[in-house]
Amino acid sequence: MPAATYFSAHYGQARAKFRAAAAAAGARLSHHQNPASGPGGETLSSDIARFGPEGAERVLLIKSGTHGVEGFLGSGIEIGLIESGLMGELPAGIGCVMLHALNPYGFAWLRRTNEDNVDVNRNFVDHARPHPQNLPYHELKDFICPRSWSRPQRAEADAELMEYGRRHGAAALQAAITAGQYHHADGVFYGGAAPSWSNRLLTQLAGEIAREARQVAVIDLHSGLGPYGYGEIMNGHASGLPAFARIADWFGGEATSYGSGDSSSSLVTGDTLSGIERAMPGVAISGITLEYGTLPLKEMIDAVRADNWLHVHGQLDSPEGRAIKQEIRAAFYPDQDDWKRMVWERGEDVARRMIKGLAEG
Repeated sequence: MPAATYFSAHYGQARAKFRAAAAAAGARLSHHQNPASGPGGETLSSDIARFGPEGAERVLLIKSGTHGVEGFLGSGIEIGLIESGLMGELPAGIGCVMLHALNPYGFAWLRRTNEDNVDVNRNFVDHARPHPQNLPYHELKDFICPRSWSRPQRAEADAELMEYGRRHGAAALQAAITAGQYHHADGVFYGGAAPSWSNRLLTQLAGEIAREARQVAVIDLHSGLGPYGYGEIMNGHASGLPAFARIADWFGGEATSYGSGDSSSSLVTGDTLSGIERAMPGVAISGITLEYGTLPLKEMIDAVRADNWLHVHGQLDSPEGRAIKQEIRAAFYPDQDDWKRMVWERGEDVARRMIKGLAEG
């Protein structure tokens, strides 16, 4: 079956295809309704499909749509893994749990963030303690999202950002914008002030898995960083830990990490894997982010900035608003058959290798 058939044109289609494929494959299905509604007033839900034996001690957890608009990518891979028959080939004693559209609001509304402008992948910090500081973001926030998105004002803002990068380095500029911030609720990469709905759902699911599982492998599906169509395997653990060594063993030199300096991502705070680890004490967790490239870094970040400006200062129902929505969709989902083929082939290969690592570990 052509890889392009696994992907969807919008959230509603993706959800229907995922549920139909999972049901046909005999999955145990559940859904969790988000408190927000879609652009047309439609109900939004995250769906969970469980494959393999109940109570499996070794489980592969695959999740999509942590950043909503990236759900096009993750949904396509999850649907492909089901429709290709892989879920029927799980080794004895191995289970698989797929979480579809962790952030359904962002998927439906074409946003990375959730219904409260929270970046779910920065939300898993201890909110009872003082939040991490990102002083460079505070310095740059008015240039990241200027009051006007006109060409002259954008040029002035970009010049200020580039000057910061010239003085501190491109990596420092990327980190200032993307690493996460907790003090500007209308800004980009905002980690929130409390656990989000998606946070609570994932924490609950992880706790349920941990009641039976003793070893869990995690694939978090993302897009936006790296070369077009290439799936970078990002080791989710700090070097020196047994989990880091397991991922290195399973994927060898293909696995990158921030600590090694070869990852396309900045070090982020409050990511979902840290939340999963807290919810699974005593479980051996081996987690990766599978990150697919789309556009050059600046174009991707500019699309995020534009969408943030639109929701803070602009009008959704306007020619400019519609153009920005198409821009951010393209920044995280190049709707091209060659990209979908590359995405699917890498996704299937990585999933098979994670399953093999679980079975042999």
